[in-house]
Amino acid sequence: MRILQKNIDEIKSRIDIVDVISDFINLKKSGQAYKALSPFTDEKTPSFFVVPSKGIYKCFSSGKGGDAISFIMEYDGLSYTEALKYLAGKYGIEIEEREITEEDIKAQNERESLFIILKYATDYFISNLRNSDEGKSVGLTYFKNRGLTEEIIEKFELGYSLEAWDDLYKAAIKQGFGKDIIEKAGLIIKKEEKVYDRFRGRVIFPIYNQTGKVIAFGARTLKKDTKQPKYVNSPETEIYHKSNVLYGVHMAKGPIRKADNCFLVEGYTDVISLHQVGIENVVSSSGTSLTEEQIRLVSRYSENITVLFDGDPAGIKASLRGIDMLLAGGQNVKAVVLPEGHDPDSYSKELGGYEFRKYLEENAHDFITFKINLFVNEAKGDPVKKAATIRDIVESISQIPDPIKRTVYIKESSVLLDIDESVLMTELNKIILKARRKSTAAAGPPIIPIMADTVIGQKLEEDVSDRLNAVLRRKEREIIRSLVRYGYKEVADNVYLYQYLFDELGDVKFFTPVYEEIYNMFKNGLSKDEEMEAGYFLEHGSEQVKSEIVDLITDKYALSNKWRDKYNIWVPREEEILSSKSYTDIERLNYAYIKKLIRKNLTELKNAGSKDDQQKYQIIHMELKKTEKKIASVLGIVISG
Repeated sequence: MRILQKNIDEIKSRIDIVDVISDFINLKKSGQAYKALSPFTDEKTPSFFVVPSKGIYKCFSSGKGGDAISFIMEYDGLSYTEALKYLAGKYGIEIEEREITEEDIKAQNERESLFIILKYATDYFISNLRNSDEGKSVGLTYFKNRGLTEEIIEKFELGYSLEAWDDLYKAAIKQGFGKDIIEKAGLIIKKEEKVYDRFRGRVIFPIYNQTGKVIAFGARTLKKDTKQPKYVNSPETEIYHKSNVLYGVHMAKGPIRKADNCFLVEGYTDVISLHQVGIENVVSSSGTSLTEEQIRLVSRYSENITVLFDGDPAGIKASLRGIDMLLAGGQNVKAVVLPEGHDPDSYSKELGGYEFRKYLEENAHDFITFKINLFVNEAKGDPVKKAATIRDIVESISQIPDPIKRTVYIKESSVLLDIDESVLMTELNKIILKARRKSTAAAGPPIIPIMADTVIGQKLEEDVSDRLNAVLRRKEREIIRSLVRYGYKEVADNVYLYQYLFDELGDVKFFTPVYEEIYNMFKNGLSKDEEMEAGYFLEHGSEQVKSEIVDLITDKYALSNKWRDKYNIWVPREEEILSSKSYTDIERLNYAYIKKLIRKNLTELKNAGSKDDQQKYQIIHMELKKTEKKIASVLGIVISG
């Protein structure tokens, strides 16, 4: 089905880019923009910016950028149509679609088909739970006995897969789904000529991506047969990679941002039970070891994470590697240990929402206090064990990327462990130095190219040329940036900036193709009475133009008002000095052109065969140098020769 253009226009008119992107990552106000850690790379310093006034985002670490729709597509791997449907649902817009033709069906990619079959399977499992005798007597009874309410069962779309060998398979085939796509979705298993349902006889927990689409299932057996694994998950598919997924994140992202804290638990029912007592800022690693991808995912919504541990000392120690990974990911980590014999599911039910939340608040300790309490009591009276414990704690501190945080934790540890701070700091530096040496060794020795003298000379020539080209590109970029950002601002009475630039530059040919393209697009658009704002280029420009426009209108840094308001220091903004700035920019561009022409002419002079040619290029060189000095004097540049 294809979405009608009027629906697309309505969706675009309703989009608030900050609102949209805030559903996925934790944005913080920064001047007129918002910033965050990049969702596309592993970084410690925010380089992801959203500019609401322009309706665009820019990720400086990955180079990605665009509008809200392109962000949804990039972030969650959706098609353009899927992204529009997601936004329509978010803003309550009813969409109309044309009938799919036979050609459209063939063109549907496998990814879209997987989402469709998984949605069908979700509805099938829910229907089994609600409408079949087996589902009600086995599955629904199990959920009720676990204390789950009707509301929470519905909220998490819990279901049941019948004991029959191939009931889902037959039902899906009857609905027109092909055997290949059912298998690729992980819903069936083939053995020789036989086909059977993967999850038969189990209660079902749908697993969602960040936008709330079902991408896989977790299934629990209710039998006491020890030969069967208690839980079975979907296999890895085109749309499901378990190391990238946190159970419950599609519901938790808003509450996590609001609370500025995320509770991390182990299982599906832990997440569900905490929701039932009113704690929604919770996700689960679904019983698997925590991964770097999962840590990056939760860090998009908050830098603070609280790990809830079951009251089992052996299990806690086995899970400590996850805490070190969280620390290495730059998270502020706290831990809560539940009473022995309890997990978040059982203890939240026993205490109720208010008391359980109170318990979490009173028993959440930073990871240092938590780890020291866990190990030091065991090491009392045993110097060897105590030394090993101290090294283990310092090892954890070494994972923290922020040196200030590391120093604070070392100071705190010295007090709690009753050991001199300098001893801990020495051990910390040894661990960090060892890790750096290991990292350097793994990278291998630097590659140094060996060249003949003639090649070295040629390389130096190329380097000079590359530097001149880079300077010229920067100057051209500044002209085009001013044109795109401030083209409609007045630089004199009734004179707009674009008029001034076009008068001064005329039909100049830009050295950088994308700037040439933008310059000509602006001129041609004006001749057709188009409003040449950023949106025009994002809609009509080439992919290279779109990417460059996002760069040009995005500020990585914003001038703080404190220089004016607090310190009474006047720092002019660009738009306040456009007239003088534009004049200087043009002179700088001319200067860069002259430098390039001088270099080119010197090459011609060097390669000139006859005396006449040599004389010609010498005259050109003198004229170019005169022009260079003239522009340099205007710009205040001192040159030699």
